[in-house]
Amino acid sequence: MYAVADLRVLLRVRDFRRLLAVRLLSQGADGVFQVALAAYVVFSPESQTSAAAIASAMAVLLLPYSLVGPFAGVLLDRWRRRQVLLLGNLLRVALNVLTAVLITAGAPDGLFYASALTVTAVNRFVLAGLSAALPRVVGAGQLVTANALSPTAGTLAATAGGALAFAVSLVGPDSDAAVVLVAAALYLSAALASLRMAADLLGPEQVRAARLPLGAALAETAHGLVAGLRHLAARPPAARALTAMTALRFCYGALTVTVLMLCRYAWGDGPSGGLALLGFVAVVSGAGFFAAAVVTPWAVARRGTFGWIAACAAAAAVLTPALGLTFAPGPIVAAAFVLGFTSQGAKIATDTVVQTSVEDSYRGRVFALYDVLFNVAFVAAAAVAALVLPPDGRSAVLVVGVAVLYAAVAWAMFHVKHRLTAAGRPTTS
Repeated sequence: MYAVADLRVLLRVRDFRRLLAVRLLSQGADGVFQVALAAYVVFSPESQTSAAAIASAMAVLLLPYSLVGPFAGVLLDRWRRRQVLLLGNLLRVALNVLTAVLITAGAPDGLFYASALTVTAVNRFVLAGLSAALPRVVGAGQLVTANALSPTAGTLAATAGGALAFAVSLVGPDSDAAVVLVAAALYLSAALASLRMAADLLGPEQVRAARLPLGAALAETAHGLVAGLRHLAARPPAARALTAMTALRFCYGALTVTVLMLCRYAWGDGPSGGLALLGFVAVVSGAGFFAAAVVTPWAVARRGTFGWIAACAAAAAVLTPALGLTFAPGPIVAAAFVLGFTSQGAKIATDTVVQTSVEDSYRGRVFALYDVLFNVAFVAAAAVAALVLPPDGRSAVLVVGVAVLYAAVAWAMFHVKHRLTAAGRPTTS
């Protein structure tokens, strides 16, 4: 009840509502664009999609977040953040129109990927700007509620954008460019919404922008990341949890590429049917994520963080081959729920370990490294899957290999939990 009351108070804050509107429109457009990219690369009737093409698409979507993200804050402390939201979204409008033209013209894949890569790189600045601006529009006492509401609402907006893109994609066989233009319209709406806020409202303070030359600030950021890595290495619980999460993310990425190939070639009635099946699998996996958010606090209280990571990995190790080796839609959909649940459950527990093990002054840098590991593991998994998967996605070797890796993570985390228990250290935080 207190949370609901806090939320009502928060939504009465005019500038918070305006910043939230920019987030919802921007992340809704992100969801549309991501589905457009998947539809064009994987489900275009003209393309003979390979796992290598999917791996390339994964790299375009995820690597900019990892490579640009740690350095985005340096520039966000120098540029007016309202202008980042305005100009970033306007730039994405132009890039989306260019991408639509490239799709319509049948341009070489290299040009298409370059355009898409730039769109996703700009995303990192916009999302970081939205987070950095939040303390400028709410009071200190409202910040926790605002931090809980904004990212969740943004994720829901991205999901809704993806659903809209799926609907547009199913209208006709040549709708990929139209979906990209829908994303452009939403980015334009986000840019216009940002104009409702004063140019200086979101900061930063001008005195902060002049502290260091840009080159020195970027170098300092790089040194800070190295210091964060050393700090992490000196805290075995956090390092072990992050290592386990990286392995689990690798497994999830490899299986994601498998499902994409199955939807494209083994199931469905042509590309449109496969795209509809993929949308359903994504919804079921999302339901697993939501269920994990509900169950994990209770499970961690009973098993401890490492015990819960181990239980999630063990469940995935057993159920992945049991359901996945059928290569049939029904069991694979069930596996999507299980893997969504176990992946998110382990991630929530890992976040808790990092938050409680790492000193506050290093926490931001460690989470930046966490972001890099999380996304690079997914892209690396796509690359490995590209080498292993046959054209129709049916690979018992990949499924069994992933199950073995899940089992190894489960064994390692059970071992960590027992060592901490024997040493009398808490395992529930």
